[in-house]
Amino acid sequence: MPRPSPACWRCQPALPDRLAANPRSPHPVAESFEHKSGIGVNGKARTNVEEHCIREGWVTIPSPNARECYGNPMQITVKGTVGAFYA
Repeated sequence: MPRPSPACWRCQPALPDRLAANPRSPHPVAESFEHKSGIGVNGKARTNVEEHCIREGWVTIPSPNARECYGNPMQITVKGTVGAFYA
C-alpha cells in the first residue's frame, strides 16, 4: 500500500490556537512548520506573521523600520478576525 503524501490533510497536525515563529518564544510548535500554512487577518492572507492567537484575535508582525535595542524589528500587534489554514 502506498504511503500518503505529506500534503495529505490526514497527515497534517491540527493548527494550534497560539503559535510563534520565534524558537525562543514559549509557543513554538515544530510540527506545524513542517507543512505550508497561512494566517488570515480580517479576510486578508498575511505572509509576515511572527506570532498569532486565534482565540484572542491578534497577530504580531515585524515593523519595517523600527528596531529594538538588540537590533531585532519591533513587533506591531494587529487585532481582528484571525484564521489559520493549510496552503
